[in-house]
Amino acid sequence: MTTQTPQPVALPEIQENTLYGKGDTLVLFGELFGRGYVSGLLDAAKAAGMTIVGITVGRRDENNDLRALTEEELAQAEEFLGGKIVNVPLMAGFDLDAPEGGKNPTDMVNEMTIDSWQEHKLDMDHIEACREIGVTRFTTALKEAMAQLDALIPADGNVLFTHTMAGGIPRAKVFMAIANRIYKGRGARYQPSQSLVDSDLGKLILKNFDEVTANTFGHLIEASSAIRARVEGAGGQVRYVAYGYHGTEVLIDGEYAWQTYTNYTQGYAKMNLENIAKDAWEKGIKATVFNCPEIRTNSSDVFAGIELSLVPLLAAFRKEGGGAWAEEQWVKCQELLNDDVTLESVLQQVNDYQTDPIMQSFTNFPAWPMPNTAEQVEKTVGTSQEIMQLHKNRKVLVSDLLSQHVVSATGELIFGEVSDPSGPTLWLNHDMVARRLIKSNG
Repeated sequence: MTTQTPQPVALPEIQENTLYGKGDTLVLFGELFGRGYVSGLLDAAKAAGMTIVGITVGRRDENNDLRALTEEELAQAEEFLGGKIVNVPLMAGFDLDAPEGGKNPTDMVNEMTIDSWQEHKLDMDHIEACREIGVTRFTTALKEAMAQLDALIPADGNVLFTHTMAGGIPRAKVFMAIANRIYKGRGARYQPSQSLVDSDLGKLILKNFDEVTANTFGHLIEASSAIRARVEGAGGQVRYVAYGYHGTEVLIDGEYAWQTYTNYTQGYAKMNLENIAKDAWEKGIKATVFNCPEIRTNSSDVFAGIELSLVPLLAAFRKEGGGAWAEEQWVKCQELLNDDVTLESVLQQVNDYQTDPIMQSFTNFPAWPMPNTAEQVEKTVGTSQEIMQLHKNRKVLVSDLLSQHVVSATGELIFGEVSDPSGPTLWLNHDMVARRLIKSNG
């Protein structure tokens, strides 16, 4: 397997789309739910006239068995996506898979308690059997899905496969309690993230993260080889993109510098995702992982403080020459804050947070993802809560508005770059996000 990138590789320039248009197909490999990065790419693809085809992860019945969407569910999902959906359940991971009559990993996690989980031992041979069953289930369904997809892709068009699968947390109540301590616990409730990684529970979760977040990208590239050969044989182009996270360069003391959210437990799987792209690239397959900036999503909200890295984007708008449009964003964000709070003071508070020696000790890129510390969690969660309290409405935050901008910008950046991608792993930093937004709104 390819070794890890020694330093972040920034997107070298802003490209415009020169490849995709009417008659071409974007395949969304991962179901579209609520807030998320991929909506920006979908908007760009639709604006170019592309046809959208999606898949489904399926649904669970009353016995927790995986099933396809009902006609009503399918109609709703296709309307939401704006395209046809291949109705073959492609639920990744193995947390609900088990040999006949055996316990699945979620059942095994549910036997743990908030007090016993660190010492609780799991039968790793049984977990491996569950993993193999889950992989076989997924890859078998994927073959069927690809056969149906093949019939939906024209003979003379280009294809953009877009991988958005991520996650893998077992649906166990006890884990949510543990996660709250790992990612939000302060003082007596603090729980070292390394204690999770070192436990049997952590080993299980990391395996499942790999299956959902990383290995599905490899399965997609392999399973679509016949489609790729057919399209390329007819003179068309095929690209693969996936969404990663591996920290971001943001403005700190007036200069762009790499920083990250700590502890990002999924980081191990995200690095494996990068390696899958590198291996494909070495075989001549144009597969690229785009490491995107932090935003607020339904899934990222478990990570208290991840939104802090969004705030310096406002300074980037000005630094990159945003002019009247940049000032308009400042006004909109200022209006979200309490009347006695200035946006400048919030930016200063975030800058002080980023430059604090406690946080600077986590800007070690080769050591990513580093485990958390009590002092770091106190700083991260405390700053996050302080800034949230400065808003008029805690459900309408500056970081929400900025998240929407990042989604739009990353979609346009990715859509332009995949016409002629420069490498298998690229970081979309705040400078390029700001420039893309300014260019699109100028």
